[in-house]
Amino acid sequence: MKSIRIKCPAKLNLTLEVVNKREDGFHNINSIMQLISLYDYLDILVEKSDNNQIVLSGNSSEIPYNEKNLVYKAADLFLKATNLNGYTIKINIEKNIPIAAGLAGGSTDGAGTFFGLNVLFDNILSKEDLHKLCASLGSDLNVCLEGGCLLATSRGENVERLPYVDMPVTLVKPKNLGISAKEAYTKYSAKEFKPKYHNTEKMIDALKKGDDIRPFLYNDLEYAVFDDYEELQFIKSKLPNSIMSGSGSTYFILDDVKDVVFPETYQVFKDLKFIENGCTTV
Repeated sequence: MKSIRIKCPAKLNLTLEVVNKREDGFHNINSIMQLISLYDYLDILVEKSDNNQIVLSGNSSEIPYNEKNLVYKAADLFLKATNLNGYTIKINIEKNIPIAAGLAGGSTDGAGTFFGLNVLFDNILSKEDLHKLCASLGSDLNVCLEGGCLLATSRGENVERLPYVDMPVTLVKPKNLGISAKEAYTKYSAKEFKPKYHNTEKMIDALKKGDDIRPFLYNDLEYAVFDDYEELQFIKSKLPNSIMSGSGSTYFILDDVKDVVFPETYQVFKDLKFIENGCTTV
């Protein structure tokens, strides 16, 4: 029997610019993504058995603990990719990253599963192999596996490391509002006017020069959904410099805002920061 504990960080979209819609139904994007110090934790246990089994458990009532969960899918895919047989894999998921929040909570758990199982099986797969598995399972897993500050292109699975900066982060999320990627991209596609600010290119230039990146924070999907939700408008009224991450509904601000006060219907995460690592052992 072997076991390991993995911490799986949330991600932010510092920029998210939609390039076009693909033939497979996804969208090509240009996005600068940054991992932050808000973590889910996976406790993974592997033991020999007559046949392969995957058993999930956890502390959240908002996610499934069956084959619909990305953690289950990742464990199943890992076993198939490595031709491993006769193992029971038990994974307990400690959820701290909000669900349907634009923070890659499910994706980082999937990436963490690949990473953790690979360590338990003596690095049977190369990092390149792990990235291929991540790309086959979702759009943000590669970012969560790699960590740091990254340029993500295609549907998000192609990643390129960018210079890292150390910045404080505060998150605000309406407790009862989650926005799916499908909804956000559908509403963006329906917009007649689609602004093109090229903020991703501008932020890359700022990162390389060591300049302030905050003027270039931008998200096309915020533009797509903002008018439909009073909760998002309320956050923006309280924190005008905040930006939505991913498809929402979480907003972030790259400032120390300890004096900010929101009603109990909002989750506020303070004292967070950028981090250089992706999924790692504890």
